[in-house]
Amino acid sequence: MEKKTLSKGTIVSADLTVEDAENIRDFYKAVIGWDVEEMPLKDGIEQYSDYIMKDADGNWAGGVCHHRGVNAGIPPQWIVYINVENIGASIQQCIELGGSVVKESKDSVGKYHYAIIRDPSGAVLGLTTA
Repeated sequence: MEKKTLSKGTIVSADLTVEDAENIRDFYKAVIGWDVEEMPLKDGIEQYSDYIMKDADGNWAGGVCHHRGVNAGIPPQWIVYINVENIGASIQQCIELGGSVVKESKDSVGKYHYAIIRDPSGAVLGLTTA
């Protein structure tokens, strides 16, 4: 199957990062009816799982994540991630236009995984490259 290329500006995902991911996972499972798939992670030597929430057809619907590791510092709210061409350039534009950076995540060579920005009105949005 050919991998679909996402256009710039496409919504890629939505995640919620919280202290008590297990209880919040169960909350959304009960309230919405989502199924859950564990996504194993490692923070140093500690292993844990974040959760991929799936609709009744098994399609990705969102993520519920622990507030630790790469997700430390992310506010506890649903964050929509948008595909951008260049995360660094988008961050620069954000700052120049009166926004701010909430969180940046990079790999060991400095390549961005994602960034979370706050627009001048205070709204929060995630930037990623798919």
